[in-house]
Amino acid sequence: MLKQISIYAENKKGCFQHITGLLNENGINILGSVTNDSAEYGIIRMVVSDPDKCLEVLRNDGFICKTTLVLAIECPDEVGALDKILKTLYKGNINVNYIYLSFNRESGLPIMVMHTDDAAQVENILMNHGYNCLAD
Repeated sequence: MLKQISIYAENKKGCFQHITGLLNENGINILGSVTNDSAEYGIIRMVVSDPDKCLEVLRNDGFICKTTLVLAIECPDEVGALDKILKTLYKGNINVNYIYLSFNRESGLPIMVMHTDDAAQVENILMNHGYNCLAD
């Protein structure tokens, strides 16, 4: 499992760049990210190279953030790979709250970053079906 940072950010020009600038200045690499917006605020979710430092840097700048455990499942770069993962979870009666894509810089394979209600249970199911789940 990986620590994901969720950042509550005002939906205004330059806010996302301000966040990426802070991470850049502090040597924190963004490994995967997804944003969800609303009229006034949005949630930026990211997996980063140093989640604890990221949390500290952003909170010190006034951002409201939290960490959440997510799964990082390595999968083949082929048609139907995500479908196979989701079918496995469906058979295990698992709901997936959200997914976004990253990639394993060592293997070059895609990584599905996934949030579920019980990450440990899902990790067990996937590993028992031969999937590689990455950890911090």
